[in-house]
Amino acid sequence: MTSSPQTTLSSGIVRGSAEEGVDRYLAIPYAAPPFGENRFRAPRPVPAWEGIREATQFGPTAPQLPYAGAIGALLGSVHIDGEDILTANVWAPSGASAAPVLLWIHGGALERGTAALPLYDGTVFAKAGIVFVSINYRLGSEGFSVLEGAPRNLGLRDAAAALEWVHREISAFGGDPAQITAMGESAGGAIVAGLLARDASRELIHRAIIESGPLTAQPAKKAGRVTAQLAKHLGVRADRDSFAALSPGQLLEARKAQSAGSSPLGGAPGFQFSIDPESLPRSPHEVLGDIDTPLLIGSNTDEYRLWFPPAALAGISELKLQAARILSRIPQRAVREYRSAFPGANTGEVFGQLVTDMLLRAPLSRLAAARPERTHVYEFAWQSPVRDLRAAHALELGFVFDRLADDETVRLAGHDAPQTLADEMNAAWVGFVTNGDPGWPAYGPGRQTRIFDTTSATLPQRRTAGMDLLPG
Repeated sequence: MTSSPQTTLSSGIVRGSAEEGVDRYLAIPYAAPPFGENRFRAPRPVPAWEGIREATQFGPTAPQLPYAGAIGALLGSVHIDGEDILTANVWAPSGASAAPVLLWIHGGALERGTAALPLYDGTVFAKAGIVFVSINYRLGSEGFSVLEGAPRNLGLRDAAAALEWVHREISAFGGDPAQITAMGESAGGAIVAGLLARDASRELIHRAIIESGPLTAQPAKKAGRVTAQLAKHLGVRADRDSFAALSPGQLLEARKAQSAGSSPLGGAPGFQFSIDPESLPRSPHEVLGDIDTPLLIGSNTDEYRLWFPPAALAGISELKLQAARILSRIPQRAVREYRSAFPGANTGEVFGQLVTDMLLRAPLSRLAAARPERTHVYEFAWQSPVRDLRAAHALELGFVFDRLADDETVRLAGHDAPQTLADEMNAAWVGFVTNGDPGWPAYGPGRQTRIFDTTSATLPQRRTAGMDLLPG
């Protein structure tokens, strides 16, 4: 049975829908549309509206192109036209009061993704007593260009504005603004890390979850390489006026041409956070080890296998591995340790493990080691039968959200993923959001790590000999 609950916010009244004890409100603006005069500017306040705003359909998605090639067969996308892209979606237990809050930030390499993906439905968390919020933010050139005359890190600023909105408005949905857990995966995890690195944002976060999220911001020149190349391709200056004169579609087409033929092994640079006095003064990896916010962090055993199809791995030669090792200042001993940790792995697989441990697992482990009593660490190890993905990047999401039947999960995990593992992981995330306890000890001096698999276990962190040799 459905009903039409409504609630009053500072900007006006919204009317949602309710089913099975969960109230749902979609596409509530937390900032003004970032187009026209607002394009390439910091997020602006939402104009108030009169009457009742219907909140039963997802709002427009940020300008983006769908995934292409082999990854496009595995990762879905949703496209909804319109300019009102800076919106939040809320799932709340009906009649909630002072409930814990979970703010979800999607991934997508800072240039793809949307909260409208069915996988990110918040019902399971609301049924567990949590007010669940998901958001959209600016992506790609619109959100992470480094332009003269424009603020930097606009997508991160959007997320900060959304966090402020949640803190200000969530009590209207029965949530407790003092109990906000920020959670993100991949680029979304990077945004959570970026929020924690900002003093004003960190004050609003009670706990945080980072799933396979990079922790590094770059100097403006390095972060701006993608913008500089796009400007050159388009024959314009890398400044606000020049980029604002181009439509989002023109920028997307230029990005498509720029990245044509690229791969994780090389090619066009990707979008990154820029170190910036106003929006991100220090790289998150330099800040997070010193903060008190309780963290749940982790990565997947075979992250790289989402980006590297088996044929690409088979084509990576020993020469390419050694060249990457020298370029990244990886000691030869580390390569030997990785070969020992993964017996039978071919050269490409060793390369993949090294690359993604450099990007994800090693920085997350160094963070846990810097604050071992305030950090819970996991490793997702269940192996998918699809395309020899094994425990690839993003595979854990269907388990965390307990949506194994969702098309997005099936594309990655197949039709026979273990429901018991989804039950276990969702309960762990709910426990952390609710009371800070996911069900296993903090990292501690013993490097305790929860290994999620068909049969899960809490063990000292695995495969550390090579990882500990990687440069920081």
